[in-house]
Amino acid sequence: MKQSKRYIIMAMLLLLAAMVKFTGTGGKNEKVVRFRGANLKQEIWNPLIAESVNGSTLTLTVDNKELTNKEHGIFMDGNLNIMVPFSALGDIFHCSAHLYGEETLVLEKYSDVVSFRLEEGEAEVNGKKEEITSPMALIDGEYYVAANDVAEKLKFNYNWDIAKNQAVAVNTAEETSILPLKYDLREKGRAPGVKNQGPYGTCWAFAALSAMESTLLPEETHEFSPDHMTNQNGFSQKQTEGGEYTMGMAYLAAWQGPVNEEDDPYGDGKSEEGLKPVKHVQEIQLLEGKDFEKIKEAVFLHGGVQTTIYSALQDARAYFPYYNNEKYSYCYMGAEKPNHAIMIIGWDDTYPKENFNLEVEDDGAFLCQNSWGETFGDGGVFYVSYYDVNIGLHNVVYTGIEETDNYSKVYQSDLCGWVGQLGYGKESVYGANAYTAESDEVLRAAGFYATGKETSYELYVVKNFKDSSSLSERTKVAEGTLANAGYYTIAFGKGCEVEKGEKFAVVLHITTPGSVHPMAVEYPADDMTELVDLSDGEGYFSSKGKKWQSAEEDQGCNLCLKVFSDKQ
Repeated sequence: MKQSKRYIIMAMLLLLAAMVKFTGTGGKNEKVVRFRGANLKQEIWNPLIAESVNGSTLTLTVDNKELTNKEHGIFMDGNLNIMVPFSALGDIFHCSAHLYGEETLVLEKYSDVVSFRLEEGEAEVNGKKEEITSPMALIDGEYYVAANDVAEKLKFNYNWDIAKNQAVAVNTAEETSILPLKYDLREKGRAPGVKNQGPYGTCWAFAALSAMESTLLPEETHEFSPDHMTNQNGFSQKQTEGGEYTMGMAYLAAWQGPVNEEDDPYGDGKSEEGLKPVKHVQEIQLLEGKDFEKIKEAVFLHGGVQTTIYSALQDARAYFPYYNNEKYSYCYMGAEKPNHAIMIIGWDDTYPKENFNLEVEDDGAFLCQNSWGETFGDGGVFYVSYYDVNIGLHNVVYTGIEETDNYSKVYQSDLCGWVGQLGYGKESVYGANAYTAESDEVLRAAGFYATGKETSYELYVVKNFKDSSSLSERTKVAEGTLANAGYYTIAFGKGCEVEKGEKFAVVLHITTPGSVHPMAVEYPADDMTELVDLSDGEGYFSSKGKKWQSAEEDQGCNLCLKVFSDKQ
């Protein structure tokens, strides 16, 4: 009976293919053809056709990015439309995609704003209602929209190939940039509340956690604790002594935080110990300095971007010649290095150059949120000229914030993270860390730093590790290339089982173009990192992956190479 049913479906699909061929739809938004004039009820045949399509490998390709039903959850619905999960939309259509109030999905690209509402047969495009072919649906906790509807509204040419079981969308927009001339996360409900660091040197923590909060908005609203980030980390720095973005990266990558503000309030003179993180940060990207297009794109797609400026201001009331307190504008063009962390929440390419105290070459400014309370600037926000010498030099984007049940355990020895770099005077180096399994587990992923852009990597696992000679018995589990510097978690292609008490190792072969020391390491470099513990790790490094040296004994460092696992 099942075979007969499939033969019937296949016959109908062949009829459908013939109709596609001879009716010559050829339109901009070609869909699966219905059985017009055939006296066949759609409510009967459409589900059968969808079942057949979904039973094979179904593919959606958008500008050479590919989704499949086997890996990404796309499917054909009863209207014969390819439905795409919300979680994949932003990446595959290269647009801003956010969910508001659990019922409205907003897509932004260029100057276009497209809104889909749950179970409604119309979308709002730049304020005007337009019909769509399938309403947005909520299925098993995931939101889905029709690929052809998204493609049409965002200026893609969309076609369905029944013979290949594949839909293809190609961008036909004339614009070369996806960005509008001006953008403000506050208007999109994606900027967190303005905070006040008070008299302490904690701007780095406020900027980092505010950027994380922005990344999670509007779907999730959080207020994370700067007090915990500045007190409960692997460094010996006090709150009054300042800090830098790499300290925040280390704290988050090590799962030391973040915790909620209400659990460790700021400025009360104490910090709670033993608090568990409420999120696991698995990816942090560092954007290349002064690449304003990439910075804007990160704000547009992800949320607030942590960056730094030079400031001699001590608080919101102080006078500073580079700040115009009537226009809330700032520009510094001297030789001082950046010393204050802020968050970029937007931009205005048309912001008048005359609004700055200094004479600048042209219009344009970033919209930035400070941590000096709402009495500074325009409710805590101010404009920084594109011609400021420091704005956009150091840029941090929190692109991998996950739930705390993503992995059961992290094996690590680098609580201070990326303190320095190790290598052999060339672009490539091998590194390995050995650990002992605390239970019967499955090794799922490894975490490490890319110290420069376009870093390529190969990851291997070694079971039943005995000594450095075991590192030659390695099995490859992942490889790839990372566009930006930063901290990354790379999932293994296949989990690797280890038994309780079994010693294992993860090996990283990393190549960073132009680098002479590509491997990130932790070591006691100064007073700030004096708490580094070299007895908690067993690391090795090698030029070609054959002869190995001890990281701790020969170089006095820990390798920044973590392993994530799940219990069996």
